[in-house]
Amino acid sequence: MASTTGMSAPAFGRSGVAASLTAADDGERFAPAGLDRWRLGVASDAEKQFSRSAAKLRSVRADSGQLPEELNLVFDQLMSENYNKTLYPNIDIRPEDVCTLLKRAVSLVPLTQEHLVIKLCQLIHHLLYQLKVIMDEQTLIVLLKYTSSALKVCSTWTHADVLLALSTVVYGNGPQCHQQLSELLLEDGVLLLYSAPSQPNLELRRVALTCLANMFFRIPGQAPLDDQYRSLCFKVFLKNLQSPMPPDTDELFYCMVIQSALKGLHCCLSGGRWKFGGVEELGSVLATIKRLMFQAVPGVNVEWPAVLYPAPLPQYEGLSAPKPAEPPETPEPKKDAAVPGKTSGNKKKKSRGKAKKTSTEQSRGDDGEEMFAFKKEGGEEGGESFATPSDPSFYPSWKLKSSDSEFSDAEGNAQSKLRCHHGRVRQGAVQCMLALVKSVEKRMLYGYWFSFIPESPIGGPPPLTLLTIILKDPSPKVRACALQVLSAMLDGSRQFLAVAEDTASPRSSYTPFSFSLATTIRELHRALSLALVAETATQTLIQVFKCLACLVFNAPYHRLRPGLLSPLWKQMRPYLGHRDVNVRVSVLTLYGALVLTHAPFPEVQLLLQQPESSSGSFTQHDSALSWRRREGESSPSCTPLTPSQRSSCTHSPRVLHTPGEEDSSPPWLLQLCMSLVTQPREDHQSDSEGAGTGGGAVLEPAPILVEALQLLSHLVRGYFSLVQACLLDIGQMCAHCLGESNPFMQLHATKLLVELGTGIIQQYSAESKVPESLRVPMSHVVQFWSEILSGPLNGPLQNEQHTMLQMSACDSLSSILPQAFAQLPDKTQMMCVTVLLGLTYSEKYLVKKSAVRALGVYILFPCLREDVMFLADTANTVLAALSDRSPNVRAKAAWTLGNLTDTLTVNIESVGVDFQEELSDMLLLKMLQAATQASDDKDIVKSHAVRALGNLLRFLRESQLTKSAFQRPLEDAVRALVKTVQAEAIMKVRWNTCYALGNAFRNPAMPLDSALWSQDVFSALCHVVTFCKNYKVRIKSAAALAVPARRGCYGDIKQFSFVWHSLATALENSEDTNDFLEYRYCASLRHTLSQALLHLLSVSQSQDMPALGASMDSEEGCTIKKHLTRCIRAEDGGGELEGEKEMGGNSFNTQQRIEHLQLTLTGVKELRAEGDGRREEERGKDIVVSFLEDCLKTCEEQLELQQ
Repeated sequence: MASTTGMSAPAFGRSGVAASLTAADDGERFAPAGLDRWRLGVASDAEKQFSRSAAKLRSVRADSGQLPEELNLVFDQLMSENYNKTLYPNIDIRPEDVCTLLKRAVSLVPLTQEHLVIKLCQLIHHLLYQLKVIMDEQTLIVLLKYTSSALKVCSTWTHADVLLALSTVVYGNGPQCHQQLSELLLEDGVLLLYSAPSQPNLELRRVALTCLANMFFRIPGQAPLDDQYRSLCFKVFLKNLQSPMPPDTDELFYCMVIQSALKGLHCCLSGGRWKFGGVEELGSVLATIKRLMFQAVPGVNVEWPAVLYPAPLPQYEGLSAPKPAEPPETPEPKKDAAVPGKTSGNKKKKSRGKAKKTSTEQSRGDDGEEMFAFKKEGGEEGGESFATPSDPSFYPSWKLKSSDSEFSDAEGNAQSKLRCHHGRVRQGAVQCMLALVKSVEKRMLYGYWFSFIPESPIGGPPPLTLLTIILKDPSPKVRACALQVLSAMLDGSRQFLAVAEDTASPRSSYTPFSFSLATTIRELHRALSLALVAETATQTLIQVFKCLACLVFNAPYHRLRPGLLSPLWKQMRPYLGHRDVNVRVSVLTLYGALVLTHAPFPEVQLLLQQPESSSGSFTQHDSALSWRRREGESSPSCTPLTPSQRSSCTHSPRVLHTPGEEDSSPPWLLQLCMSLVTQPREDHQSDSEGAGTGGGAVLEPAPILVEALQLLSHLVRGYFSLVQACLLDIGQMCAHCLGESNPFMQLHATKLLVELGTGIIQQYSAESKVPESLRVPMSHVVQFWSEILSGPLNGPLQNEQHTMLQMSACDSLSSILPQAFAQLPDKTQMMCVTVLLGLTYSEKYLVKKSAVRALGVYILFPCLREDVMFLADTANTVLAALSDRSPNVRAKAAWTLGNLTDTLTVNIESVGVDFQEELSDMLLLKMLQAATQASDDKDIVKSHAVRALGNLLRFLRESQLTKSAFQRPLEDAVRALVKTVQAEAIMKVRWNTCYALGNAFRNPAMPLDSALWSQDVFSALCHVVTFCKNYKVRIKSAAALAVPARRGCYGDIKQFSFVWHSLATALENSEDTNDFLEYRYCASLRHTLSQALLHLLSVSQSQDMPALGASMDSEEGCTIKKHLTRCIRAEDGGGELEGEKEMGGNSFNTQQRIEHLQLTLTGVKELRAEGDGRREEERGKDIVVSFLEDCLKTCEEQLELQQ
């Protein structure tokens, strides 16, 4: 029979190895120097012993009369050695040798020799577990068949060891055991029989559960097991967790059974998305997990619900009946697991050592829980008075100490071990909760939020939630896991939390759900702030900061009363001086989340502008950078470097001010980040991870530097106006970082350059509201980019080993302000263009994509867009990129081609025909053909390709359109646009296509009156303007129909009438939509349609009058008149402005529109009817004139009333 210790190892999978690793590492720290040589000898002896035993096993004959004795001796020799590769890493025993030995042993041990079967199973576990052997498929099948047969043939007393071996064999190999799973998981099979809650033998039950759990353990990258097996075992694990502890059962051993079941449940939930059978099943799992999360927690004595139901309000657990106080006595092992955590009246064991744990004590495993004393608190968990940490009644229980102990040594050891296993149960339950949160859709869990995340305390017993565990659980590992669960629940919850609001007082009659969510956010802030104060375990403290960052990133602070972020901002400050690197990194990450939230956020802006001394009332010992200061020295952020330090490290930040800001100073957070990146640490021994040794300047560890650069990027993105005074300082810092050997520092320096360039471009954009006097001076912008482009950026641009770095460097080049680029030296401009053109031929698609995009930005620069050679080079580069196999590269190439053709159309107006003649016909033809081909690509490519087609069709001259070489490509291009506008593509593609057709109509050389495809174009646009559900597409198509400037472009009378009736029908149905989101475009659509109809009237001829008169004399005319007058009088609430933009014209006031209507009326009156249909034309003309006069009169009267 296997011992309890021996069989417990596989119950936790690899975690058992991890536990031994920690213990070994602690031992090695104090080992004498000769211990390594001794270990080498042990390793060598173990290898020799293995080789000798393997040779003996090969020499054993199956028909030998002494077979049992020989095998017994060999097995004993093999198991007498310690093969733990963690303790003895120099052991070099090949996995194939282990597999060969085990297969040989299996072939020699018959199932009738049950004692040998037991020893063989122990050997299988011993070798596979300690040597971490990855078996080949043949060995796996052999061992599976042997252990499966042993379960069928051998006696029950051997099954514990057989299951132990089986659990080791299947660990991480579940997907390779498909053939044996159907046999092992039979309904009446041994595994399900032994793992059932009704199994009286807890040892068999535990090992069977462990075996099932190991089957479902999945190594990353492996496919999960079939859902039928997962569902079957999931129910087994859940039933074990829900069943009460049998009477007369050792509580310690029962905890081990629960741990195995929790491990199995965790493996099932970690196997991918889990579909629960309904609300009942999910609620049952959540209720079970929640009960086990509070296993044996002091003061928890409640009636747990069997099922949790989704509800918008908290579900409180009912308190059990209070019990009379009992005199103190030595506690006995608990007999009933249904009511865990009964509070003992005994005094607690006196904890040794200081109140604050040292780093060695913090690194202890679960056994470290025995250091924490329990406090009898009844139901006062997580009460409202947590706000006063000094109050012992509400201080976290694991922070309290007791004085005396009433346990004997044996009793104390047993109690300590029991507490340890209870902590492992809680840890397993919280880990299951984490796996469940990750495997279930977010929207399904929102209904259960208030069962795990409370509102603010309102009196009475507080609910038992994750915050209770975070603040009260004695195990730092459990607290860390609970913080991970809370972070996972908050992650991606921005849309759910966006409902929260408490800016107004709630109604007294009821509490809105938005207010409940707001109070939940406030309670999270309160509890996590308390955890921040109370936590001493470093890894748990890191999780607190991560959880706070997740909360800050998702909470809608702009809808909450101000004041939540200021206390947190000041509370974080002392932790910038923490001696652990990872803590300082997490603090900087949290500052980054605060800076990013709803930037620019007024509360954060005020905090950034506060001077360093007022950012928090801390002592010199607790200040932000006290750990970096020598005794008697000032802050590094205020102390300049000596010349030697400056030469060995980097430039010291100097303070630059824009005019009128001499008295202002940069934000202290900016100064802190720049100090972390540029200045050396004064205390070389403050971190074991310090960069460099010896007497030279030692910078911060790389994670600190990278996080500081990221925080600077966030500052620049959200609060550029506060940091722009230090532009040149930041530029020097970036130049230094670009020269570092660490590619991650270079990467984040280039990202910071992108943010700086973007901020400058936004200040100088036409839409910017920043006064010119408050913008970054152009001289500073030119100097900034001159320093960056003079050499520091060359290394990242040429670094082919790090794709992301090279890509980000290209993005930096594309973020240069166009006006500043024009003032750079010619050689610098040439360098930028040459480098980008060269990088478009990179083999790495990410680099190629960024380089092509940068060229698309440069092509719009005023100083480059008239450079025909640059345009030609860019065009040839784009044509090559359009045939790339990566759709992302093709999309950026199509975007750049669209920008290039935009430049061509701009140059028509600014330069004229001379520019058109400088571009070769062959290049334009290739661009037209490439854009036509790209219009049949994926939607991300197509949306830009059709824009390029429209621009090219507008740019081509009449001499080119009449050439035979252009005839077929021209027709193909137009038909490609027609096909795209008729297809069921995404709406962006369709409205870009309508815009492209309108752009093509602006070319007077387009043969709309004679081309065969002309009718198809107008037919497609008329169909879209009438029937498309998307109003933006209809607006674009109506604007396109109003572009042709001549009547002949609309074709014959029939086609002209068809266009008119299509526009009139679209106007009549402009409010018929079932999509509420489309109503915001109704006014713009009506205005665009009215303008299009008015344009048709202005170009109409006498032969069109009969059809127009018939339309205006019907109900259709009434609708047209109503909307036309509303359009002219500007009664559509701003829609006329949008409509005029869509038409490509300027905005007009009501008087100007009336004048336009008068001109149209005059033009119609001047028409002269000719031919046989003269009488009908005159009659129709009279109706049209009367119609226009009525409209004009109505508009003039309304204008007079307004004046």
